[in-house]
Amino acid sequence: MSALPETMTAIAITAAGGPEVLQPVTEKVPQPKDGEILVKVMAAGVNRPDVSQRQGRYPAPADASPLPGLEVSGVVAALGANVAKWKVGDEVCALTHGGGYAEYVTVNQGHALVKPKGFSWIEAAGIPETFFTVWVNGFMIAKLSKGETALCHGGSSGIGTTLIMLAKEIGARVIITAGSDEKCDFCKKLGADVAINYKTQDFVEEVKKATGGKGANVILDMVAGPYVQRNFEAAARDARIGQIALQLGYKIEGLDIRPISAKRLMWTGSALRPRTIAEKSEIARSLEEHVAPMWAAGKCRPIIDSTFPLHEASTAHARMETSQHQGKIIMTVA
Repeated sequence: MSALPETMTAIAITAAGGPEVLQPVTEKVPQPKDGEILVKVMAAGVNRPDVSQRQGRYPAPADASPLPGLEVSGVVAALGANVAKWKVGDEVCALTHGGGYAEYVTVNQGHALVKPKGFSWIEAAGIPETFFTVWVNGFMIAKLSKGETALCHGGSSGIGTTLIMLAKEIGARVIITAGSDEKCDFCKKLGADVAINYKTQDFVEEVKKATGGKGANVILDMVAGPYVQRNFEAAARDARIGQIALQLGYKIEGLDIRPISAKRLMWTGSALRPRTIAEKSEIARSLEEHVAPMWAAGKCRPIIDSTFPLHEASTAHARMETSQHQGKIIMTVA
């Protein structure tokens, strides 16, 4: 590759606020530290945590880049010390510790995956954040297996579409909730067995109906708030519930936790960014073992809703905040 530039264009959060606070800035190209690679970014994914960080509700950890962006695809441009797995010129997609909204970003070598053959840069950028999250919660922790039923709220989101594809690939049934008939139809075409419009239907009642009264074996919930109690009601005996976000709030008045004992439920909380380097590397290795063969076969490609150039990051965030997207929102960088 040609010599690296000294500076780059990045998108900074200039103040806590709406999408308009995302502004292009000039930054020094970061230098990879011990065990890190420098990636020349081709595309970057947009995720809910980015929106929360921009709003001032999800500050970057002290050891992370203050720039937003948690997943990228690109080309390895430089190596830090003690990097054995990668070489300059390798095509990767990677989970970042912030800083993905930029022309270059440093990444721990263990958090990068080989860009699947035949996938575009845009598709590859839609892999890390959602596949890491869904895989660790739905499969490594909850151990969703063939013949079981999974319920996922936000079925048309990046998380939801990823769960649908992975669950169907292993032979599980999938029930999703979404906020419109259009989104429900979209999810059913993708493979969901049952799609529930939560604005017009009672999802607890519909889940019970779809499972012969038994309930769902695995539930992935990004909503929280009043959904927590209702998830307990929709869960089967010995069900596993993964709380992956708290969009409707984390304080729940009058919560009755007796179903946890009565149904022997496992209710786990999870955030990806605070996990240790080793923990995230373990997830990456599990994806390489179990999911990379699916990608190699052309399966489980990220569903792309829309793309925007990097300098239109504010427009990309505005799109996410409409909640009208179906699949991933990606920004092109190079």
